[in-house]
Amino acid sequence: MILHAVERGAGPPVALLHGLFGQAVNFATVQRRLGERFRTLALDLRNHGMSPHAPTMTLAEMAEDVRATLRAHDALPCALVGHSLGGKVAMTAALQAPDAVPRLLVGDIAPVVYGGHGAQYERYLAAMAALPLTPGLTRAAAEAALAAAVPDAAVRAFLLQSLQPGAAPRWRINLAGIGASLPEILGWAAPAGATYAGPTLFLAGARSDYVRPEHRPAIRALFPRARFASLKSAGHWLHADNADGFVAAVEGFLQA
Repeated sequence: MILHAVERGAGPPVALLHGLFGQAVNFATVQRRLGERFRTLALDLRNHGMSPHAPTMTLAEMAEDVRATLRAHDALPCALVGHSLGGKVAMTAALQAPDAVPRLLVGDIAPVVYGGHGAQYERYLAAMAALPLTPGLTRAAAEAALAAAVPDAAVRAFLLQSLQPGAAPRWRINLAGIGASLPEILGWAAPAGATYAGPTLFLAGARSDYVRPEHRPAIRALFPRARFASLKSAGHWLHADNADGFVAAVEGFLQA
């Protein structure tokens, strides 16, 4: 699958991969700044943003999408920067084809199963699917309708980025495909026997518990050159919580 890509800047290529329910535009600020030194390609993963929809979205499929898209843009080899689900996709892509990925930065996710988050994501999906897509739907009305199931205003705003309101409202995100694939999205299965020996940085949010000390043996088994850093003043959404720190960490790693 060839994914929708937003390209900016010139220099060594870097692909930016968003998290679950996200889209390329989430990296707009980061991409603008990285574009001063790098050729950046922010991708919409399958079933997200402006990319095609599909009934399945395994990590292997999504990693192959990324590689096919970068090949179509003549951007391989390409450093990968992935956040959350995008981090899992980036890890899988690096393990599938190490020679195509000169550097790997994984944002606030580990190569482990995150089953405890399933109920929360299922609640979000159910609330989004239950939203009446009536003609003339406004973003304010949609936000009010989601409030009970999604009480956090920041999360509601994030989810509603994928809503196209107006005369013919629709979700750009494939709710059914994502729902059917949640076990795969929350799980982890590395390609058999694979390791990635390239430079790797696991960048965690200082206020997040997604990457824990007990995850490090699993990380090092797959990524023997892994280094670890913590981004201050940031939770799980690193690039939104501390854009300056995130850009500095990415630039420092890519230029090391």
